[in-house]
Amino acid sequence: MATAQNYRRMVNAGNKLVVGLQRLGIAFGPMQLLTVAGRRTGVPRTFPIAVIPQDGERYIIQAYPKAAWVANVRAAASVTLTRGRRSATARLVEVPVEERRPILRKLVETSPPSVGNRYVTTGLAESANPDAVADAAGRIAVFRVEQV
Repeated sequence: MATAQNYRRMVNAGNKLVVGLQRLGIAFGPMQLLTVAGRRTGVPRTFPIAVIPQDGERYIIQAYPKAAWVANVRAAASVTLTRGRRSATARLVEVPVEERRPILRKLVETSPPSVGNRYVTTGLAESANPDAVADAAGRIAVFRVEQV
């Protein structure tokens, strides 16, 4: 089994590929590019992110501890989401911890097992089952996407 550090390195390499393909206009799955001003420098930073539709809303859910995009989004008034060649300005509203629980539970229930496993591999949840990931809601940031 890969360590969290090795897993993160593998993901970072994959992220570079996803960013490159998205910038070429190739969109796939729920992936979009999140561009947000750096909280300290103000320099735009771009991250590949899954935007998850659920119950008529769209959510962006943290998958890795200490993710820089989370801190940047918390400090920003708005972000840009890009899918293929289309971009839109959005506001990301952090969902309160208690409201995250059903969102996280449903995410794991309706996704491939790799989604729940990712939260265990990255150390955010104790187990890959829906209830364990929901119980980790205090450690997993969830943002609702709102159009500006």
